[in-house]
Amino acid sequence: MTGDLLILLALGVPLFSAILTYAVGRMSDVRETMTIVACIALSIVTISMLVRVSAGTPPTMTLARPIAGLDIAFKLEPLGALFAVMASVLWGVNSLFSIGYMRGRREANQTRFYTCFAVAMVGVMGVAMAANLFTLFIFYEVLTFSTYPLVTHKGDAAAQRAGRIYLGTLVGASVLLFLPGIIAVAVLAGSTTFTPGGLLAGKIDGGVASAILLLLTFGAAKAALMPLHGWLPSAMVAPAPVSALLHAVAVVKAGVFTVLKVSTYVFGPELISTLPAANWILWIAAATIVIASLVALTKDDLKARLAWSTVSQLAYVTSAAMLPWASGLVAGGLYMLFHAVAKITLFMCAGAIYVATGANRVSEMGGLGRRMPIVFTCFMIASVSVIGLPPMAGMWSKFLLVTAAFGSNEWLTATAMIISSLLTVVYLMPVALRALFPAQSDAVPRDFVRPGGTPRVALAAIMITAAACVVLFMLADPIANFLEPIRTVSFVEGAP
Repeated sequence: MTGDLLILLALGVPLFSAILTYAVGRMSDVRETMTIVACIALSIVTISMLVRVSAGTPPTMTLARPIAGLDIAFKLEPLGALFAVMASVLWGVNSLFSIGYMRGRREANQTRFYTCFAVAMVGVMGVAMAANLFTLFIFYEVLTFSTYPLVTHKGDAAAQRAGRIYLGTLVGASVLLFLPGIIAVAVLAGSTTFTPGGLLAGKIDGGVASAILLLLTFGAAKAALMPLHGWLPSAMVAPAPVSALLHAVAVVKAGVFTVLKVSTYVFGPELISTLPAANWILWIAAATIVIASLVALTKDDLKARLAWSTVSQLAYVTSAAMLPWASGLVAGGLYMLFHAVAKITLFMCAGAIYVATGANRVSEMGGLGRRMPIVFTCFMIASVSVIGLPPMAGMWSKFLLVTAAFGSNEWLTATAMIISSLLTVVYLMPVALRALFPAQSDAVPRDFVRPGGTPRVALAAIMITAAACVVLFMLADPIANFLEPIRTVSFVEGAP
């Protein structure tokens, strides 16, 4: 297949799936079968694109030119190819889990749910393949608006309030910060095209460059950097599959991916290393890493605890984008992938526990591991990966990132990451340990509220991503080698 065809398929498969899903909405078996088929098809397309990128023939295409100098154009590079494959594969796993969850909970509006999921993947694919800031902005907003009905799925007052916070924060940041940043780049550089070494490198420096960096970084509010993080914990009113989508597959990863792209291809590491704003962002990210971890400790609601954990973990990737050290960007790309796999596992486990028992608080988990050993074993595996311990994939990305922070003399960043890792042990590990090895004082574990406990299809999805946490541990080196092209010659001399 040609590069143009692959790009059209990457956008067209989820879009066609959304249209057909809506059309056959009353036939649940057909609707869900089509969703899984679309997930498989999209995964094949994105893997094919990744192979082409690896071979040095990346797919490129200009779709339209609505305004002179502003093309809707696509060009895949290693970071975008990795994001596209990650999102498409995890969409499939999450859809598998969704079938068990939505049926097990007898949720209303399931057709709208699957339709919006598919449209969201159109946005994700567009963000991953964008050749310039203009194209990225268009699909970034498609992702925002397509996920709003998912956040407000329950339709109650809490969901509506979460939806207002969600749209208000993300659209407000895009219009007031990100869009002005794009306009500034277009005026100063005469283009918005992503360029190896940095579009703005050699064209701008000093205070203006710092201002644009702040606009673009905080404008990408999906990255949930404090103080623009409140939408993420609020969105926990949504069903568990939506939480998994927001925190692992689509929304937050689109945010940190955008920050990595801006750092690498708009500013370039050499320019980043000279900007005071990069240091300011590193300090804010360090504060976000530690504060969010401390807040997570206080949350008894399991999904809320996981949400605050995500706020903390996302700031690791933002830090990677601001480090003047070549291995930092590679570590950021690895972190994006490994955290996605572990965090989707954790949210699916939380959803499985809720479907089976109705329990959603950590204090209610005592002894539940006896009734749900597979779910809590998978929860422990994913927790170890998020913490960054072997033999789980998360160890490598965290190790490389801390090493890069020390190597660039960013001691505050490295210290924050180490402290956060220790706090993660405290707020994640007791969940599984208390369930699997309850104290004598723990109450008798809950009975299942759903006959049979966790739906088998949901359990299969959880086991797949938990196994991936282990398998990716052994694949870290080839994935890092695939990301090597983002280590451009414009890095600070001597940076490995």
